[in-house]
Amino acid sequence: MQIFDYNVITKLPELPVKSKTFINTINPHSYCMAEKDAEFKNALLSSDVLLPDGIGIVWAGKVLKDRKISKIAGFDIFVYLLDYLEENKGSCFFLGASQNELDLIRSKAAVEYPNITIGMYSPPFKSEFSAEDSKEMCDQVNAFKPDVLFVGMTAPKQEKWVHAHKDALNVEITCCIGAVFDFYAGTVKRSHPFWIKHGLEWLPRFFKEPKRLAERNLVSTPKFILEVFKHKIAPKKG
Repeated sequence: MQIFDYNVITKLPELPVKSKTFINTINPHSYCMAEKDAEFKNALLSSDVLLPDGIGIVWAGKVLKDRKISKIAGFDIFVYLLDYLEENKGSCFFLGASQNELDLIRSKAAVEYPNITIGMYSPPFKSEFSAEDSKEMCDQVNAFKPDVLFVGMTAPKQEKWVHAHKDALNVEITCCIGAVFDFYAGTVKRSHPFWIKHGLEWLPRFFKEPKRLAERNLVSTPKFILEVFKHKIAPKKG
């Protein structure tokens, strides 16, 4: 199990960066997905910063490497970057979601982060983008010239798209944050801080959407736990 071949970090990255930085997150479900999807795995491995967005990753770090790391959710890096941009009168671009959701994000951010200049684009809703779609998406981002690009198109589509088009994106920091668009817009309610604090953020969401999240919680999580134990007891090479 090569989980820590990934560039998993133990704390939020220092800013500002001096070159293109691509930030992704990993949890037990995305790890299991990546083991079956070479393109997704390559996108995660190529991350400049990979955040442990899941208590399972924190646990695996302790079991496999005796490393004490903290869970850093996509929402954490989102707020962290917005605070930085607010302080420095920066700009950001939201790529993904519906126009209605983007409008809700703009309205809320205008109140909470008045010093940030915000751009946004809602791409076509489809499983795969055409070359024309992707060119338009890159053109929209580059014309705005944001300091930070937030991409919210669900995993693994967002990570794979960014990895495929990273050379065409003229942005210092690109951050794939998926469901954070929903949370910030208010169209999906994030779990109560009590559940987050105790490493159970996934539980209320599972009760609300059991069908959609069944594979994540009932298939990927047990598989991930088994993989950790298998790797732990496997004889060391050399």
